[in-house]
Amino acid sequence: MYFCYAEDSEDVAKAQFQKNSKPLKEKTTKAERRALQEAQRAAKAEGKKAGATSGVSAPTSKPVKQPNQKKDVTLLASSSTAVPEKKGGEKSLEKDRKKETVPHPRMQFDDKSRVEKAKKRSVVQQTEARNRVEIFRHLPQYERANQLSDLESKFFQLDHVHPAVYEVGLRFLAGDIMWSNTRCIAMLQAFKKVIEDYSTPSEKTLSRDLTAKINSSVSFLIECRPLSISMGNAIRFLKALIQKSTLAQTDSEAKASLCSDIDRYINEKIILADKVIIRHAVTKIRDGDVLLTYGSSSLTEAILLHAHELRRQFRVVIVDSRPNLEGQSMLRRLIEKGLSCTYTHINGVSYVMHEVTRVFLGAASVLSNGTIYSAVGTACIAMVAHAYHVPVVVCCESYKFHERVQLDAICSNELGDPDVISKVPGRMNNPLDDWASKENLQLLNLVYDVTPADYVSMIVTEYGMIPPTSVPVIVREYCREHILI
Repeated sequence: MYFCYAEDSEDVAKAQFQKNSKPLKEKTTKAERRALQEAQRAAKAEGKKAGATSGVSAPTSKPVKQPNQKKDVTLLASSSTAVPEKKGGEKSLEKDRKKETVPHPRMQFDDKSRVEKAKKRSVVQQTEARNRVEIFRHLPQYERANQLSDLESKFFQLDHVHPAVYEVGLRFLAGDIMWSNTRCIAMLQAFKKVIEDYSTPSEKTLSRDLTAKINSSVSFLIECRPLSISMGNAIRFLKALIQKSTLAQTDSEAKASLCSDIDRYINEKIILADKVIIRHAVTKIRDGDVLLTYGSSSLTEAILLHAHELRRQFRVVIVDSRPNLEGQSMLRRLIEKGLSCTYTHINGVSYVMHEVTRVFLGAASVLSNGTIYSAVGTACIAMVAHAYHVPVVVCCESYKFHERVQLDAICSNELGDPDVISKVPGRMNNPLDDWASKENLQLLNLVYDVTPADYVSMIVTEYGMIPPTSVPVIVREYCREHILI
């Protein structure tokens, strides 16, 4: 009796539990939940449409509440919308980071639409050169036959260009100012005159309006000749100074401060830096040395002359190349000072390298990976010296250092006038006189090349003598002074 009573009590308890408990929700798939949500939206839209056509607001009946179904739908909607918002936020952050870190892209001159727009804005006559080398079509190259005379005739039409900037641009275009130090100093001195003659218009601030004036001058100089890397660093320095000028300063105070900062930049970063480099580099010259140099570098020439003044007994080998043959002027100056010199062209460098004890080279820039960006032919000299196990010493001021990394001389370079290399001095009948009329003939006159860090033994700067692997340290620790000086 007792056992049967226990079974009956269990059945009663089960029945009572089933009566009081809610039915379990059927598990729905993602597709079913989405279909249900679309059906609810369609029903709501039809109700609104019917109410609008009848003119009477249709009574809205409460939908039958299904257990936990609304919660699942809202969770699905929120999760589906939250994920794209997160991704969009991450993308915007990445874009902001890229804007801060990536420099402004240089104009690609194989983009025809952008080139046409640039031509319309340009002051200098720009006729694209014929028979261009295809691999260098992304770099600017124009016919220079009438550029100088055309620009000279526009002197009274260029109201927005300061006369000092106009004069420097003419000298750039004519080739009177060739290399990086002299070009940078001439540009900064022209900008100094622009600042001295500047007056802030009403309802404008000095920091913004003067920056616009400097940008206009920079655009004009670029049309005359592309800027060197050191000139770009100097322009960044000047713009940073202009942006720091405050409204509390008067125009005269701000202009006096900017002019003194320009003078200090030229003095500290170029003139005094060269003197310190000369003192460092001359310690590497010993009696009996045979020193080889390439082209004409004012810094290398000063090092050789200072070593001669210290009574060091050495001989100099000057290697030169067409079309500029600037080594001849350096050879003439060294001989006048009493130095013993040998002169040869670059095609004979392998015949004289066996007697050379050290190579001294200048540089237009030193890049972040230790690559030397210098006059075309420098890489050839360094490669031959490396093959003969001759140490290569590069002398360069730190204001020419740049965070750019470059592995070749194709992506970024400057193209010179091809007519210059077609003319051979001393020849009456030149077979290349009408080279432009021959469609299957292209002449390439590169201005710079890139020397790998493996071919360089030492880089002498005002901060000391460093290996090429230490260039990123100089860029990180000291080159910020160009902006914060």
